[in-house]
Amino acid sequence: MTPPRTQQIPVVVLAGFLGSGKTTLLNHLLRNRAGTRIGVIVNDFGSIEIDAMTVAGQVGSTVSLGNGCLCCAVDASELDTFLETLTRPSARLDVIVIEASGLAEPQELVRMLLASENPHILYGGLVEVVDAAEFDATRERHPEIDRHLAVADLVVLNKTDRVGEAEQDRLRKRVVELSGPAAVIAAVHGRIDPELLFDPALRPDGEEKIRQLTFEDLLREEAGHAHEDHLHAAYESVDFTSDTPMDPRRFMAFLDSRPEGLYRIKGFADFGAGDRDNKYALHAVGRFLRFVPQPWTRGEQRLTQLVMIGSGIDAGALRDGLAACRAEPLENPDAARASADTPDAERSMWGVLRYVRQEPDPDDVPVDVQEAAAEA
Repeated sequence: MTPPRTQQIPVVVLAGFLGSGKTTLLNHLLRNRAGTRIGVIVNDFGSIEIDAMTVAGQVGSTVSLGNGCLCCAVDASELDTFLETLTRPSARLDVIVIEASGLAEPQELVRMLLASENPHILYGGLVEVVDAAEFDATRERHPEIDRHLAVADLVVLNKTDRVGEAEQDRLRKRVVELSGPAAVIAAVHGRIDPELLFDPALRPDGEEKIRQLTFEDLLREEAGHAHEDHLHAAYESVDFTSDTPMDPRRFMAFLDSRPEGLYRIKGFADFGAGDRDNKYALHAVGRFLRFVPQPWTRGEQRLTQLVMIGSGIDAGALRDGLAACRAEPLENPDAARASADTPDAERSMWGVLRYVRQEPDPDDVPVDVQEAAAEA
């Protein structure tokens, strides 16, 4: 019997102009998914490689990729319909990737996701793939790439093996200028670590352990450990744990000023007197931020536990910044309990509660990605 799913499924938008390598990157994710079930939304099945399968489909079709993943071929008007299909508990997907080419402007796709009333999805970021060897020529043909980069959460500077070191440095600086706070990572043949985009699935029933050897296993075996080390070298992961509650105002100030290159933040925050009953699950990707209050379980240790992922980030500075967000300890337990009932304790949570999802207002259509994230 399939257990009920309680977590929202992140939806990642994968964009990039023709020839940038986004389909190659998507195929790489499918072959290195580490047990994660991926739902893919594309225009054409033909671009997706299926292990030992040939798939022919029309728009409006859904096919199994034979490895627990599903693929849908849709047009933009059908996006909500297929998101509903892919988020059904029976599909048991862990992440959904939308290949943006031909569907819509990436910014429009992001708007659609953020304005969606589907309670089972969560925005997973806009990934823009850039061809390093053809970047200048692409900008001449498609000046709108500047707009795409400006709203990206993660930029993959692909095909870096085709340019020299000096040219790669120049391109990286230019892309950073155009993409602002987005994380920028270099790649060859679209090979990025899947953990940048989604967490490896943990299967409690062991279904991913007891199975036949697949093409995915063979590919991973062939790649070897050096390949995996290379992928991890493209980004940094920083963890932070505190048994002292976080001050809501200081913590929100930290999140509002998070540094360039910090792509994802995930984990749980304890706000102590701000909300004694709940911990707050935190999901941040690029400019998007959301909190989900969850009741503390009986006997659970009250901790703030966060993981931050990005490129070119200063691990020490991030940990110091979070340490400075801890609330001042109250030595008197009675005073600590009383502080939770004060108006100031309630007001201190306003900044956090702004990012707790409310029921969507159909008349409130976001006007840009950043405002949409704030309204979500």
